[in-house]
Amino acid sequence: MSSTNRTVVVTGIGATTPLGGDSASTWDGLLAGRSGVRPLEGERYVGLPVRIAAVAAVDPGDVLPRPLARRLDRSAQFALIAAREAWADAGYTAKAGEDTAVDPDRLGTVIASGIGGVTTLLDQYDVLKERGERRVSPHTVPMLMPNSPSANVSLEVGARAGVHTPVSACASGAEAIGYAVEMIRTGRADVVVAGGTEAAIHPLPIAAFANMMAMSKNNDEPTKASRPYDTARDGFVLGEGAGVVVLESAEHAAARGARAYCEVLGQGLSSDAHHIAQPEPTGRGIAKAMENLLDNTDLKPSEVMHLNAHATSTPQGDVAEVKALRRVLGDDLDHVAVSATKSMTGHLLGGAGGIETVATVLALYHRVAPPTINVDDLDAEVDADIVRDTPRALPTGTIAAINNSFGFGGHNVVLALRTI
Repeated sequence: MSSTNRTVVVTGIGATTPLGGDSASTWDGLLAGRSGVRPLEGERYVGLPVRIAAVAAVDPGDVLPRPLARRLDRSAQFALIAAREAWADAGYTAKAGEDTAVDPDRLGTVIASGIGGVTTLLDQYDVLKERGERRVSPHTVPMLMPNSPSANVSLEVGARAGVHTPVSACASGAEAIGYAVEMIRTGRADVVVAGGTEAAIHPLPIAAFANMMAMSKNNDEPTKASRPYDTARDGFVLGEGAGVVVLESAEHAAARGARAYCEVLGQGLSSDAHHIAQPEPTGRGIAKAMENLLDNTDLKPSEVMHLNAHATSTPQGDVAEVKALRRVLGDDLDHVAVSATKSMTGHLLGGAGGIETVATVLALYHRVAPPTINVDDLDAEVDADIVRDTPRALPTGTIAAINNSFGFGGHNVVLALRTI
């Protein structure tokens, strides 16, 4: 089948995050305005300038069978748990082929990670140094491969239409979902399991990010450290986890009587060509991605009632994003309820786009925007309607939402979703 006009819908969602071990508990945590940030425990973190992180609420090693967990990096463990939830939530009862509602040759996986199995690499290097080469795990290479999460999810669901792994730093998860939409829209697949995952809480990445002056050093008040748009924001807080969605063509979903949460209209992409690790301060590249989104879809600015912002709690990035929003949406930005969920989950790097897409899907489905916490003193340059402290009801009728994700290297990805 070849088409460029197929409607794509979300039929399943899954997540494991600092707020909960599944999508329901994560959503409850978001609506409650609960921070998932806490002090890091263990001798390995003593002496680091940053000793806080948004650690997953449920250890994936406690969920998966031990023999399986030992063969997977933590990032792949998260992805598999979230994918299993999403697959079941979509109404599938077995892997493709065994569940005859989906053809394995028409099922793909696109699971992204910004860094891959970095903790496996670092931990196994320690094993090599301290215990010798014979003690290095034979699973090391399959564990650290960036495509490992996507490949392991494909094994789980029986996907044979392609295994893909976009790598675009903190935009990876969103780009994975956008790529999955295109797979379905162009007829290469009927169903795609897509999202993002990350597990990089380790002394080396933390030290590196801290030395870049990118992370909050508010060790004394962990739950207040991630504070997008607040004048006292001083950097992001590292998080971990995964967010996964099951995408289907509307025809395929209808044929099997599946529930559809919402429609995914598509994505807009751009690149800053400005700096490897800093946002372009005027928001020019972000604005271009949004303009490309409007050009690539039938989305109208007046439809947009909610936005899950990238907003990582950095002094430059938060303002650049708002400038881009105003530049593209104009006065229509005034009726957009803007949520910065990283204030609660921390920044999951390549997993952020996956988790924030799940949050955006639920915001549209339940018609409520989650709050942004810790905005005690709103930055005067933030010219937008930020949902602060408590959730806000969204309008009835057909409405749309945007999910923004940007990454080191100048990657800009903007996704659009709409109620059905």
